[in-house]
Amino acid sequence: MKLLRVGPVGSERPALLDQDGTLRDLSGLITDVDGALLADDAVLTRVRDAAASGGLPVLGAEGLRIGAPVGRIGKVVGIGLNYFGHAAEIGAEPPAEPILFLKAADTVVGPDDTVLIPRGSVKTDWEAELGVVIGSTARYLDSAEQGLAHVGGYVLVNDVSEREFQIERGGTWDKGKNCETFTPLGPWLVTADEVADPQALDVKLWVNGELKQDGNTADQIFPVGDVVRYLSHFMTLYPGDVIVTGTPAGVAMGQPEPKPYLRAGDVVEVEIEGLGRQRQEFKGA
Repeated sequence: MKLLRVGPVGSERPALLDQDGTLRDLSGLITDVDGALLADDAVLTRVRDAAASGGLPVLGAEGLRIGAPVGRIGKVVGIGLNYFGHAAEIGAEPPAEPILFLKAADTVVGPDDTVLIPRGSVKTDWEAELGVVIGSTARYLDSAEQGLAHVGGYVLVNDVSEREFQIERGGTWDKGKNCETFTPLGPWLVTADEVADPQALDVKLWVNGELKQDGNTADQIFPVGDVVRYLSHFMTLYPGDVIVTGTPAGVAMGQPEPKPYLRAGDVVEVEIEGLGRQRQEFKGA
């Protein structure tokens, strides 16, 4: 299923995109698309049955804002340098273990919402990424297979990053990852049963119409199942938590000088096959 949340900021309603591309209202069945839904197989089955029946009310999509497809997110966990190509382009050795950082849940915005370039920023960068949404509580998992079994769904993410804040200002990466609006999510959450292989997805990003990133999740150093297993030994993962699994080559930081960091007025578009497409206009904060 493709699950969405649509409507004004703070007043989103749950929706479903059916096989014909018709937007359907789920508010008569569920209150939100969140961890509680993903953890409840019985409710998910009712949603699937209702979708198959074709009886869900149609929502007019014209002019309707698409919000982040997951509500009430507990935490967003980022994985750094998780593509061989990206590590190579910035001259870094592939890490021996996953590099972790946290993004505040309040950085999450809708897929087409405006993204704000922080005041004083000169190195705001793009990162097209596969997002993993946890579907059941994960603690001390033993295998990658168990890791995949705890995935509720997948989403498209732009892990916007300010490189000067992240790398040159001391401390942890969090400074460059947690600026307002820095985690556009969606447009929809695709339930895990509809993604046959998360390591076989094309990941693309354009800036002002120019293709900048053209990778595939097969290039990930630590595949999705391994990432979930690994994280479960350092933190408890709860339904609705989001893992941002790294970006392929093609970010501004990895390009020759003068590096084409984002400026107000730039438009970024992101796409992963099966997970939809985003479009953000960047403006000054």
